[in-house]
Amino acid sequence: MSAGTFTPSHPPVTHQIPLQDLPIVQRPRYGRLLAVVVVGILLAQFVVGAITNPRFDWPTFGAFFFSTTVLKALWLTVQLTVYGAVLGFAGGVVLAVMRQSPNPLLRATSWSFIWLFRSIPLLVQILFWGFLGALYTHLGYGIPFGPVFGEAATKDLIGPMSAAVIGLSIHQAAYGAEIIRAGLLSVDEGQREAAAALGIPARKQFTRIVFPQAMRTIVPPATNEIIGLLKGTSAVFIIALPDLFYQVQVIYGRNGRIIPLLMVAVVWYVILTGLLSVVQFYVERYFAKGAHRELPPTPIQRLRVRWNHRRPLRTSPTRASQV
Repeated sequence: MSAGTFTPSHPPVTHQIPLQDLPIVQRPRYGRLLAVVVVGILLAQFVVGAITNPRFDWPTFGAFFFSTTVLKALWLTVQLTVYGAVLGFAGGVVLAVMRQSPNPLLRATSWSFIWLFRSIPLLVQILFWGFLGALYTHLGYGIPFGPVFGEAATKDLIGPMSAAVIGLSIHQAAYGAEIIRAGLLSVDEGQREAAAALGIPARKQFTRIVFPQAMRTIVPPATNEIIGLLKGTSAVFIIALPDLFYQVQVIYGRNGRIIPLLMVAVVWYVILTGLLSVVQFYVERYFAKGAHRELPPTPIQRLRVRWNHRRPLRTSPTRASQV
């Protein structure tokens, strides 16, 4: 040992903590915290104002929310939405396939149909079909440009319900065709070429390969269209069909309770829209198979994961004694 230096007999003790035991501290996000506070205050003000404002007249709202008249009108609204969506998107598939056909007549017919019925407002279409008897008093069946085997009065064949379904379906088909066509165009052309090289028939190429992949693009905008169709059913009031909105108008026209009756319609529309959003989530999750390594978690799965992360770990007595 040289002069002026000192060598300790034992090296200094250093306590090294394993990386997995180090606490994870997130950086504070003051902007997000401020946004949460502002949104929370606004929501609280809205809820308190809705509860304390006597003009909402919640007793009247509760008296009519589950009334038989409102529930029957609600069921009619659901029926119109289902009929319009099913028939509309079925026609939209046909129109979308026609738009992609190599036959110029089919392409032109599909384009003209979509252009025409997207140009006419839904209210006008429902009125037109409701008053079709003024244009054609009788409808017959037979050979085109030939003899007619039988005929019936138009007003007996097309009533208010039929006119509403026809108008909603045609309107939905015109918009749904473009949504479906966009979904079909989103599928890579190589998928069709590979299927054709394997000798798969054209019909199975469409139903088994192209259309399931196109549904990943079709479902979100199609759900928006169905939600718009649900709210668009209120246009049938023009032909005195007692849907939800029409029936609410009739009730507040008698008792003068406009705000609570309108809130009845609003809440029911919100509930139905929420149910459609839930259906959209599970349909998207179903068609996500094969496109993602893991399917999007359901709300129940998310809650379960959060609960497991927040629940403290339990140490067994044997392990505790060993420690």
